[in-house]
Amino acid sequence: MRLNYFAFGSNLSSARLLQRLPAARVHCVATLAQHRLRWHKKGRDLSGKCAIDPSDHHADRVYGVIYHMTLDERHALDRIEGHGSGYQRRQVEVLTLAGDSVEAFTYYATDIDHARQPYHWYKEHVLRGALEHGFPEHYVATIRATVSIDDHDAERHVSELSIYGDAR
Repeated sequence: MRLNYFAFGSNLSSARLLQRLPAARVHCVATLAQHRLRWHKKGRDLSGKCAIDPSDHHADRVYGVIYHMTLDERHALDRIEGHGSGYQRRQVEVLTLAGDSVEAFTYYATDIDHARQPYHWYKEHVLRGALEHGFPEHYVATIRATVSIDDHDAERHVSELSIYGDAR
């Protein structure tokens, strides 16, 4: 059985997601209407991670990538993103750039701290994913403008970005 996963944060980067789930496959870019991308989910590492927040504004959209995966892969992703990590899996309806409506699962933040900020390496995963999938320039500019902070664990910073072969 093929499942649709709507990724909007660090898993936008196919290098990052495929490191975690090598058999998953990129399907297409899609948007989640009436939502905004935020960076206030409490990370276990004390930083901010991406979250999607519902919005009353019809023009608000979160861009993301639909990956196809198996049920076993979703279980593996649940262990990373799901219960106990500050995210809860939910079904959403997203719209592909071709205009097709697609049911997918994604993760909503349940543990939020508006004071948290992402580490530079985490923001880099999100930015690389947005560029990789050709997101609109205004959306990429918003990601670039997000304030990020140094990770006190320099080794983790290098390790996280090593998947790109050109760690910054």
